[in-house]
Formats: sequence, structure tokens, C-alpha cells
Amino acid sequence: MGKGRNKMTNEELKTILEAHEKWLKGLENGERANLSGADLKNADLRGAILIFADLRWADLSEADLSGTGLRYTNLKGTNLSQVILKNADLYGANLRGANLSYADLSDADLRWADLSEADLRNANLSYADLSSADLSGADLSGADLRYTDLRKANLTNVKNPPSRWKRRINNN
Repeated sequence: MGKGRNKMTNEELKTILEAHEKWLKGLENGERANLSGADLKNADLRGAILIFADLRWADLSEADLSGTGLRYTNLKGTNLSQVILKNADLYGANLRGANLSYADLSDADLRWADLSEADLRNANLSYADLSSADLSGADLSGADLRYTDLRKANLTNVKNPPSRWKRRINNN
């Protein structure tokens, strides 16, 4: 789809999601979802399976992706501001440079995800699992990190870390 914003109809999206599910199962007529550059603002994708999908540079702002399967999905540079990603599976996802400001990522699985240079300002990451995630250069100002698992996460050059972290980051 490229970098241009293409507003997608619900029917078009449904067709792409069905073909992607077939692709994941190795069935005939299956095709990997390519939603790069798509305008999916306010989309209702609750519980969708988008594992290995291409969503680079898409606009998913204000969308509901609660419980969505996004393992190994390419979300590089995607606009995910104010998105709901509660209980989403983002294991190993590429979120490099993504805008996740004001996103709700509570209880999300972000293990091994690439969040380098991501905008996480005012994001809710409470109870999220970010173990072994790459947060290098990410902006965490105002982010809710209560009970967040950050074991073995790369926190190099994190912007605006919570004050209680500063000593821990500088001692790594």
C-alpha cells in the first residue's frame, strides 16, 4: 500500500484479514496482510490475528486492538497514538520509531519487541511484559510503568525516564 494514507472500508479489511488467516494456516488463496500506509484510524480490530503482518507507517490512532495477536508484526513508524492494546500479544514486534503516545498497553506482551526510538509519552504500560525488549532512545515521559517487567530490557539512552530509574540506568 505504500506510505500514502488509504482509508480502508470494513469489507476490504475483512477480506485482507481472512486471506491473512489462510496464509498463517498455509491454506490455498492465503496472503500475508500488507496494510503498510493504510488509514485504520478508529478501527475495531479487537482479537484480530495479525501475526507477521506488515503495518509499517499505517495510521492506527485511536483504534481498538485489545487482545490482538501481533507477534513479529512490522509496525515500524506506525501511528498508534491513543490506541487500545490491552492484553495484546506484541512478542518480537518491530515498533521502531512508532508513535505510542497515550496508548493503553496494560497487560501487553512486549517481550523481545523493538521499541527503539518509540514515542511512549503518557502511555499506560502497567503490568506489561517488556522483558528483553529494546527501548533504546524511546521517550518515556509521563508513561505509567507500575508493575512493568523490564528485566533484561535495553534502556540505553531512554529519554525522560522516571526519576527512580536514573541511578539504575546510569549504573548499567
